[in-house]
Amino acid sequence: MLVGVGAGLGSVVFRWLIKVFTQLFTGHGDYAGAGHAANPHLSWLGPFFVLLVPVVGGLLYGPLVDRFAKEARGHGVPEVMLAVTQRGGRINANVAVVKSLASALTIGSGGSVGREGPIVQIGSALGSTLGRLTKVTEARVRLLVACGAAGGIAATFNAPLAGVFFAMELILRDFAIESFGAVVLSSVAASVIGRAAFGNAAFLNLPSFHVEHVAQYGLFALLGIAAGLVGVGFTRILYWVEDACDWAWRGPEWLRPAVGGLLLGVVLLLLPEMYGVGYPVLEKATEGGYAAGFLLLLLVGKILATSLTIGIGGSGGVFAPSLFVGAMLGSAYGAGLHVLLPGTAGAAGAYALVGMGAVFAGSARAPITAVVILFELTGEYSIILPLMLAIVTATLVSKLLSRDTVYTLKLRRRGIDLDAAAPGAPLGGQRVDEVMEQAPDPLSAGSSLSAAALMLSHSEHGSLPVLDAQDRYVGTVTARAVAEALAETPDGEAGAPATAGDLAELRPPLAPDMSLSAALHALVSAPGTGLPVLDSDKHALVGWITHQSALRALHPVTA
Repeated sequence: MLVGVGAGLGSVVFRWLIKVFTQLFTGHGDYAGAGHAANPHLSWLGPFFVLLVPVVGGLLYGPLVDRFAKEARGHGVPEVMLAVTQRGGRINANVAVVKSLASALTIGSGGSVGREGPIVQIGSALGSTLGRLTKVTEARVRLLVACGAAGGIAATFNAPLAGVFFAMELILRDFAIESFGAVVLSSVAASVIGRAAFGNAAFLNLPSFHVEHVAQYGLFALLGIAAGLVGVGFTRILYWVEDACDWAWRGPEWLRPAVGGLLLGVVLLLLPEMYGVGYPVLEKATEGGYAAGFLLLLLVGKILATSLTIGIGGSGGVFAPSLFVGAMLGSAYGAGLHVLLPGTAGAAGAYALVGMGAVFAGSARAPITAVVILFELTGEYSIILPLMLAIVTATLVSKLLSRDTVYTLKLRRRGIDLDAAAPGAPLGGQRVDEVMEQAPDPLSAGSSLSAAALMLSHSEHGSLPVLDAQDRYVGTVTARAVAEALAETPDGEAGAPATAGDLAELRPPLAPDMSLSAALHALVSAPGTGLPVLDSDKHALVGWITHQSALRALHPVTA
């Protein structure tokens, strides 16, 4: 709850900083919706003042990030994921302050990025700092980091459920009950503060939409496919532009945002709708305020502007840009359908809303978060079914086309695999066949429960493999499952489990050539104390792996 309160207060300060810097640089509350208006303080420059604003902003946040917290550069979420997975939740305390200032300056001076990455990193830094000050265990520090991320999302977007699922699905990457309870407490505490500051209204004010024809579900599925392609394309272009900026820049890193700001200024002069987060433009697009051709121009412009902002060293998130791109895609798609299928298409705004969630799902591959966060951001439940359909479709397309997401690709490009052992770690880099032990005596699938109980009672393992009459692996049976079956089912009851095969659970098998780090991840959720290792055909049992056998790899017994 303390972390949630801190994240809530941090989000209030962060949003205030963005507002102040935007007003200071442009003379407007949100320049994205102001067209080519001039800055009233620099009226003699006309709309050309936007050529200089990103340069000035870069001169302010470039040295700040380079001197005090280099990890504050970029969109922030990958750094938090890395801290939770491989660094015990350790995040430098000064990240919260530097990230707040740098991201607010980036967005306020025209950077076309979002608020979610910064606020996740800010809240997570608060959680990590509190955990280390109170000297809690490493597992608790990781949990507090996730609590900070949840609180930041919940408060800044008025979306407590979305904060919870964002933290569970993207940061912790599991849904353990204990973790869920703590993250919910943090999210609630942050939301109370956020609502006291910003009110209870939905973050985006959109008109009500409804599915008017069953054929529209097919159209929403096609939108999901397109959104998956756009989401993957957005991810690829983001890092291609960053590579191009890395290749082209040869000067000091602190000066890079200012020099690159000249290019960003040109984009903003041509398309002022790209200034900052761009929510006014997004809302106007969902209301049908733009022609289809201009919507596609805004789509391409947002991808380019966001990629350029990140590439030159700006600080900000990619969640809001993915929503923006999805809204433009959906609105253009809906407008096109109105021309081709005027009697079937339905409201074009509905496709914009669905497109928002689908493109985010296609880039981040977090379908649960995408569904929940779109519902909370808009308060619109009427199209939850097409929203779910398009999001799942986009996620599947993304998974088919790309191994990584917009968050994990940044880490993999640095040689970091979140599912692999941390670089230099003494355990995890080995192969499973290097550390596995001999499999325990298996149970026959036809063994009675009493016979299974006898073998399990004498075994040092909490589970045993089960083989059929041809010695093919059919699953594992745990002592808990046998004990519960014997205690809860009357003897001879029709349909009750009678053999070990009836209770066998077929879990994803481990392979001999699998990395030990992946096997250890699987062991965490294993029902017993070990897991079977199968041959390449996944039929023959060749070994058994436990945490103890993994530890023996550090101290091999010599003859």
